Amino acid sequence: MQRRVVVTGASSGIGAATVRRFAERGWETVAVARRVDRLEALAAETGAQPIACDVTDEVQVARLAAEVAASGGATGLVNNAGGAWGTESVEHASNDDWRRMFEVNVIGLRSVTSALLPVLRDGARRSGSASILNVTSTAGHSAYPGGGGYNAAKFAAHAVTSVLRLELGGEPIRVMELAPGLVHTEEFTLNRLRGDAEAARKPYADVTPLQAEEVASVLVGAFEQPPHVNQDLIVLRPVAQTSVFHTHRGPLIAKGE
Repeated sequence: MQRRVVVTGASSGIGAATVRRFAERGWETVAVARRVDRLEALAAETGAQPIACDVTDEVQVARLAAEVAASGGATGLVNNAGGAWGTESVEHASNDDWRRMFEVNVIGLRSVTSALLPVLRDGARRSGSASILNVTSTAGHSAYPGGGGYNAAKFAAHAVTSVLRLELGGEPIRVMELAPGLVHTEEFTLNRLRGDAEAARKPYADVTPLQAEEVASVLVGAFEQPPHVNQDLIVLRPVAQTSVFHTHRGPLIAKGE
C-alpha cells in the first residue's frame, strides 16, 4: 500500500508545512481544513487531495472518514487542527473562548481519531503498520499565567494521546505526540491576541523561533522511523527557549574564554 497520510489543520502554519514535507518525501497526502480556497491552492502545489472539513462538526468528520476510505485509505493521521483564543486570567476568561479551544483541540481530535481508526486499521492490515501523531504544545506540559484555557485544552490533548496509546496496545498502530514551543506562524499568535498585529510580534522579538517547516521536518521524520520505533513524546523548542518561562532575547554567546 502506498504511504498515505491525513493532515488536519492543513490550511496554514504547521499543517500546510507538514503536507508539503510529506509530499516532498513521496507520501500521498490528504489535506484537511475548513478554508477551501487555501486547500485548493495547497493541493495544486503539492498534489494533495483536499477535503474541506470542520473537525468540530461530527457529521463533516464522518464524511471525511468515508471519503478517505473511498479514495485509497490511509496509514497515517496527523491531528494538527487547533488554536488558542485569549490570554485572560482564569478569573476573567470567556467561557466561549474555552469552549472553542476544547472543541477544536480536544473533542475535534477525538472525533477525527475515532472516525479514522477503522481506516487506519485497514491500512495497517494491508501495509503492516499505521501511525497517529497528535500535535499538542509545550503549553500542554507546563502551565503559565494567561494560558488557562489553552493550557487546559492542551493538557487534555496530551492525556487523550496517552490514553489512546494504552488502548491501542497490541495493535500495529503507533501513537505519537509532538509538543512544539515557540513557533512563528502567520496566524497562531495573531488569532490568540484577537488580531492585534503589534502585540503578536512581541513574542518573537530578539529571538530566533522555530519555523513551521522545521517542525514539519521533525514530524515527518517520526513517521519515517522503522514501524517498531515509537517516539511517544517529542518536545521541540528553539535553543533560546529553555522553558515556557525562559526565553533568551538577543544573540546566543558561548560563555568562558
